[in-house]
Amino acid sequence: MSVALVREPEAPAVPLLVTIPHSGTDAPEALVARWTAAGRRRADTDWHLGMLYDFVPSLGAALVVARSSRYVVDLNRPEDGSALYQNRRETGIIPTTTFDDQPIYLPHEQPDAAERAARVETHWRPWHALVRARLEALKEQFGYAILFDAHSIQSEVPRFYAGRLPDLMLGTADGSSCAPALAAAVEEVFVESPLDWTLNHPFKGGHITRSFGQPADGIHALQLEMSQRLYMAEGPPYPYLAAKAATLKPWLKLALSALSRTRPG
Repeated sequence: MSVALVREPEAPAVPLLVTIPHSGTDAPEALVARWTAAGRRRADTDWHLGMLYDFVPSLGAALVVARSSRYVVDLNRPEDGSALYQNRRETGIIPTTTFDDQPIYLPHEQPDAAERAARVETHWRPWHALVRARLEALKEQFGYAILFDAHSIQSEVPRFYAGRLPDLMLGTADGSSCAPALAAAVEEVFVESPLDWTLNHPFKGGHITRSFGQPADGIHALQLEMSQRLYMAEGPPYPYLAAKAATLKPWLKLALSALSRTRPG
């Protein structure tokens, strides 16, 4: 099975690729049997982003949505296990605890080094190869490519941030992952919206943004983290709230439309 569900452009192509690495929930039954109740809830999923961003193909961009749960392998963490942020308690490429510090695995069921390596080989590397190939194809066609990496998170996650998170958190790795004009295009839309937003705080882009975003090589990347309160209920069974989503989606569409029309410089 492919590591991702890919929706192809339904309009003339633009130099934009949208990825959703954390909305997958798939996991082998034998693995789920080793998980605690907290693990089986998959609470740290970026729920429903495929629906929230279902307009992307109409803009002329492909939408790449991961199938597997981030508890199988986290596609947005470095393969070597290095930290993304200083002085922050992060979850790794093969998470063993949830964001609220609950164990994912039953006692004595954590994966060993060989299992971890196999998951990276089976899930992480194919995902990154797929994204790389898509970006290189856009770069060949347009001379440059833009990656928009879409995420969501519960409004309050003390492990990462004290207090209630902003509505929207745009990340550009402190300006190193994309040309300034691209970040400015998104910011101009957010300024007009009723939503509160931040730039590079408290999240500035994970491994996907930082590894693919190489403006000198013609590939630009931005991450958007958003609080899940904007479009869903944040407790089990984590339902999608269509009325809330309907007020958010137009702003996302405007931002991505502006991004796709903006040349890096």
